[in-house]
Amino acid sequence: MVHVPAPRAWHKVPPDQVRRFADLAMEQVPDIAQDILRGMRQEFPNLELTADDTGVPKALLAIRLALESFLAQLTTDIERPRELPEVFREFGRSQALKGRRLDSLQAIYRLNVRLAWRSLAEIGQKVEIPPPAMYELAESAFEYLDELVSHSVHGYAEVAAGQAGERIRRQRLLVDLLLTEHRTDPSDVLAERAATVDWPLPQEVAVAVLLRPAQQLVTPALGDEVLLDMDGEHPRLVLADPDAPGRVERLHRAMGGWSGAIGPAVPVTQAATSLQWATAAARLIEEGLLPQGRLLRCSEHAEALVLLPAEKLIDDLARRRLAQLTEAGPEQARRLAETLLAWLETQGGAPEVAARLGVHPQTVRNRLRQIRDLWGDDLDDPDRRFELELVLRMRRLRGELAGPGA
Repeated sequence: MVHVPAPRAWHKVPPDQVRRFADLAMEQVPDIAQDILRGMRQEFPNLELTADDTGVPKALLAIRLALESFLAQLTTDIERPRELPEVFREFGRSQALKGRRLDSLQAIYRLNVRLAWRSLAEIGQKVEIPPPAMYELAESAFEYLDELVSHSVHGYAEVAAGQAGERIRRQRLLVDLLLTEHRTDPSDVLAERAATVDWPLPQEVAVAVLLRPAQQLVTPALGDEVLLDMDGEHPRLVLADPDAPGRVERLHRAMGGWSGAIGPAVPVTQAATSLQWATAAARLIEEGLLPQGRLLRCSEHAEALVLLPAEKLIDDLARRRLAQLTEAGPEQARRLAETLLAWLETQGGAPEVAARLGVHPQTVRNRLRQIRDLWGDDLDDPDRRFELELVLRMRRLRGELAGPGA
């Protein structure tokens, strides 16, 4: 409880003078409260005030109760009315329900104490309360205000938390609906559910799957165009109109420290397809086959996403198409495989292949002669060349072969 008034100067005022001040101020409480209410309505014309059963604004009753409690403590040691905290918590709740901002709520209180103090200062002059005592009374008034504000902020926060929780629940329902495969056109249902969270339904979306870091990071602060569902082992987000200028770049900045993958842009009714690609990419990140520590775009890793899931099938093809390398030693087999892949990718002569590998052209000529001896006419067959490039790219993706210029 805040002690009103502060000690020292006020306690030096004669008791009868204190009594006169308190009695006169108490008599004027109804008028002071009305003045404060008028000031509130003038300063905040859109302020909605709830009335009690008799039609009296609850705010007026709260102002009177707060003033009477403050003044009563000048002359008695009575406890503050037990209903006072709840009255002000309720005011905070009502303002949150009406959509007022918290700083607006605090501005209302600052106005109230300023108007109340103006009246109390006039009364203090009438009964000749010494200025030092009035200064201390002003300090106590602001301490008292802080306590009342804290009760209202508590009530405001209760409602805000409930509203945030309800929005999160509705947003999660929307995300679940978006990411479900549909047999019929879900546009009408999606639009209806998107309206419940004030999310304009876009033409296209991209879906991302996030990987929770070992060291817990703060939930990313994202714009209104993003729906975020942090539930589950792998959080998901839906980005509206991903091809809008700068949109993906802003998302990357907001996701600092998070790993994950964002799928391709698709029509909003086909968001499940984008999710499938993002899920596949996130799995490869977990397996160490794609880089961690950032949000990858599936479109930039299409080769890995197409080839790596077919690993067993391609390995079977590799056993048949690369059987010629089994008789070479491991190092020689690797060099020949890298040279063959560079030749298939460049379709050039020894200088082009040498530049890609970073070796001398004569070295490449020697290897290409060995390759021709090993594979013969297969190198002239388009289908065989495609299969060779396929299996060699797979090996490079797995780190078994060096990349260009390594």
